[in-house]
Amino acid sequence: MSTPPPPHPAHPQAPGPYPQGPYPQGPYAQAPGPYQQAPGGYGQAPGAAPYPPAPGPYPQAPGPYPYGAPAPQGYGGAAPAGGPVMGCQVCGAAPAAQVTVRGHQGMVVIMRFLRRQGTLCRTCALATFRDMQAATLVQGWWGPLSVVITPITLLINLGALSTIRRLPEPVAPGPRPPLDPGKPVFKRPEGILALVPLGLFALAVLAVPVLLVVGLLAGPSDGGDGGGADSATTPLTAGSCARNDADWPDQKLRPVDCGSPDAGLRVLAPQNGTCAPGDFIAYPEYSADGATSLCLHPVKNQ
Repeated sequence: MSTPPPPHPAHPQAPGPYPQGPYPQGPYAQAPGPYQQAPGGYGQAPGAAPYPPAPGPYPQAPGPYPYGAPAPQGYGGAAPAGGPVMGCQVCGAAPAAQVTVRGHQGMVVIMRFLRRQGTLCRTCALATFRDMQAATLVQGWWGPLSVVITPITLLINLGALSTIRRLPEPVAPGPRPPLDPGKPVFKRPEGILALVPLGLFALAVLAVPVLLVVGLLAGPSDGGDGGGADSATTPLTAGSCARNDADWPDQKLRPVDCGSPDAGLRVLAPQNGTCAPGDFIAYPEYSADGATSLCLHPVKNQ
C-alpha cells in the first residue's frame, strides 16, 4: 500500500517530458509504440497533455485554410475590378483605360495648370479631352509665358488622344450615363476663336527662320551694292582725292575735293604695277575700268 505513492511522482516525471516526449523519448516510443496505443487510454488518460497536442495539429491543419481562404476571396474580389478589364470611373462601362488630359489658363500675371486623370471609357475620355482642349484654346493665351506653355500643352494632349482612339467602344454598359462628347474641338465656337491666336503663333514661328534667311541673303549684297553704286557713279581717278568712311582694312571710298578737310587720301596711278611703301591699294571696283588697283597715298590737311 505504501508502494503506490512512489509511482505517482514517477507519473509527473512521465507527463512532464510528454510535451518534449516526441523529441527525447523517440527511441522509447519506437519499441513501446504499439503498446502506447493500447495503454495510451490507461496510462495517459489522467494526463490530458497528449490530447491537447492531438487537437493542436487540427488548428494547425486549418491554419493553411486561412492562407487559402484569401485566395478565393482574391478571385472573388478581382472579378468586379477585373485584372485586364477595368470599369469607367464616370459611368462604369467597360473596357476603360487610364487617361490623363491637361489644360492651361493664362491670366496676365498668374497662370493655372489643370489636369484630369482617371480610368475612363472611350466615350467619357473623348468628352474630357474635347472639353479640356477647347477650354485651353480660349483661356490659355492670356499671359507672356502662357503663349509658349499653351501650344506645348495642346501637343501633349495629342498623346492622350492616341490612347483614347485605341480604346474600343464600350461593350459592357455601366449603371450611369456616360459623358456627352459633343462636337469636335474645331467645330465648336472655342475652336473657331482659337484659330486667330494659333495663326498668329504659327506666323511668329515661321517668321523667325524666314527673316534669318532673308538677312543672310540680302545683307552681303546690300553692302556690296552700296559701295559699288558710289564708285560706279563717281569712280576714282589718278590725281583726285578721296576719303574712307570705313575702318581699314575695310574700304568705303568716296571722292572728295582735294581742298576739303575731309580729303585724307590722294589717288595715284601705280608705278610699274606697284604702289609706294605706305600707300593703300584700292579695290579694283573703285577704278574707272573696274580692273585697275589704284594707289591711295595718305595726306595730312592743315
